[in-house]
Amino acid sequence: MIANYHTHTALCLHATGSMRQYVEAAIKNGLTTLGFSDHSPCDLTPLGTSSDYRMKEHEVEQYVRTAVQLREEYRDRIKILIGYECEYYPSIFDDILRSIGRFECDYIILGEHHIHNELDGCWSTAPTSNPAHLTKYVDLVIEAMHTGKFSYVAHPDVLNYVGGDDRFYQSEAARLCSAAKATDTPLEINCLGLKEGRHYPNDLFWPVAAEYGCDVIIGSDAHMPEDAGNRAVAAAAERYAARFGITPIKTLKLKPIK
Repeated sequence: MIANYHTHTALCLHATGSMRQYVEAAIKNGLTTLGFSDHSPCDLTPLGTSSDYRMKEHEVEQYVRTAVQLREEYRDRIKILIGYECEYYPSIFDDILRSIGRFECDYIILGEHHIHNELDGCWSTAPTSNPAHLTKYVDLVIEAMHTGKFSYVAHPDVLNYVGGDDRFYQSEAARLCSAAKATDTPLEINCLGLKEGRHYPNDLFWPVAAEYGCDVIIGSDAHMPEDAGNRAVAAAAERYAARFGITPIKTLKLKPIK
């Protein structure tokens, strides 16, 4: 692993450590590129709710300013990129882009943590046996990929479907993977899920990704500095990918948001 594009900061309220500590850890772990991609700010007033796991609108300038300062300071040791992990909420997606577009932004990745939006309180990680939930999740991810704004899909297998119908799950995975291939959107094997033994990476999903020839990238999903390019976990992710005949790509082709 030489590049990690999935890195959080304390601004999201569920990660620890300073941005400098993430940079230092990334260098120690042998990374040549570190992308910060904390949860994007999002004015959820139109949805009638608020969020407790993302930076606030007024913190964007601080986030970008710190990343720019570190990029300059460490320019001879590592490449630092400025990005965000964003949900795709169709009704306010343009507002999200305008918010983060006020300042420098190199890329965004898709992290669809809700089946619909935060107002519904229907988390993608919550176990569900409802086939409609899986279908809705896949519909949103496909629509997001077709915007052409997302450089990759984080944990595309995050929807925790426990319906017991493997053929249905894989048919929905096939829809997602077909769209990923058509839109040239890589899919992420998520190191945090692997490290913590979560329900993802999902063994039912990745054979489908391999069948469709999707580009696959490994993402640290770092919430602690030591996880930024953690060599042991990255090696485990490489072995996981190899089980399905997948050779992950090393670097990402960034898609501009403007």
